[in-house]
Amino acid sequence: MTENRHTPIAPTHTRRLAPGGAIDPHRHDDHQIVYAGRGVLIVTTGSGSWVAPGNRAIWVPAGTVHAHEARGELDLHLVGLPGTDNPLRLDAPTVLAVGPLLRELIIAYTRAPDDESPERARLRAVLLDQLRASPQQQPLHLPAPASPALRALCGILRADPADGRTLGDLGRQVGASDRTLSRLFRDDLGMTFPQWRTQLRLQHALVLLAEKEPVTSVAHRCGWSSTSAFIDVFRRTFGHTPGSHLAD
Repeated sequence: MTENRHTPIAPTHTRRLAPGGAIDPHRHDDHQIVYAGRGVLIVTTGSGSWVAPGNRAIWVPAGTVHAHEARGELDLHLVGLPGTDNPLRLDAPTVLAVGPLLRELIIAYTRAPDDESPERARLRAVLLDQLRASPQQQPLHLPAPASPALRALCGILRADPADGRTLGDLGRQVGASDRTLSRLFRDDLGMTFPQWRTQLRLQHALVLLAEKEPVTSVAHRCGWSSTSAFIDVFRRTFGHTPGSHLAD
């Protein structure tokens, strides 16, 4: 990913983005917590993409070139933290679980970024405590392939996540055997082909749900064999049904 600009200090504030709105690739000398209070946020780096619905936040370490994209009406909450201190001890972008308390802390802390009162300092301390205790959630990370054959195959599926062809069928289109592609998925991406495709479909499902697409249509457009199969995978991954996600 090509860096467009360098903003040394990561801002702490709330920003609204319209559906499809974007923030171009940039980096900070600070760490940053990125949270979507409403809508779905996609954060992209050179190593892949991360998706954050309302019960997830994304940790972006200092120096990471990243871009933001909004799906649905997006309330973007940004928390900048000094690059000299890494309270989460995380050196790569990471998805964090956001419970009700952490959600309210992030929203409150980003509402008045110029407040330097003792009360705000205490709020920040509690926020950091909750972030440290937040479980890491990796299912929303979709790694980016380096191999040309793998890039071509992943590009086909990104264009149509419902494409249900086998790895062998896709391999014939990109000029590689299924054995070679299976090895590349394990070596380049650290997951199997079915795991990567499921990740892709879940990401796409979150985007469609943010755009108010009906659950049955989302299941079909993302390649699940039935609506019930989609609901089962979604519930096991996110802890709630796509219908309740859509209602939020």
